Amino acid sequence: MPAAEVPAAQEALLRKMYEVFSTAERDAFVPHCLAPDVDWPNVADGIRLHGHDEVRTYWAAQFEAAHPLVRLEGLRLDEDGQRVVATVRPGLRDDAGDHWAQELVEHVYRFSPEGLVSRMDVRPVS
Repeated sequence: MPAAEVPAAQEALLRKMYEVFSTAERDAFVPHCLAPDVDWPNVADGIRLHGHDEVRTYWAAQFEAAHPLVRLEGLRLDEDGQRVVATVRPGLRDDAGDHWAQELVEHVYRFSPEGLVSRMDVRPVS
């Protein structure tokens, strides 16, 4: 049996999220991609964030400290068929240019009934 494909609406939403993340459009796009009660990881501090305001504050702090980059390498459904896994390459931009990590990570997404991201988790590539 062939693997199920990522639903087109979820794929389009995630591709747009990664496209705008490193741009000034990111804050305006939040209500169009994240559920109002989104559950989002703050990986550096090992805590969970909830809601648009906490995620925006977290992203603003990230961009004050550095210019994070995330390059989408692929999308697939997780083994349970209920979550979408984005394989990504993290990086940073500085005065010398873009610097990409050697290792990939996975961003695992769940969606609300309205089609917005309701939860995101980060895990190493298995």
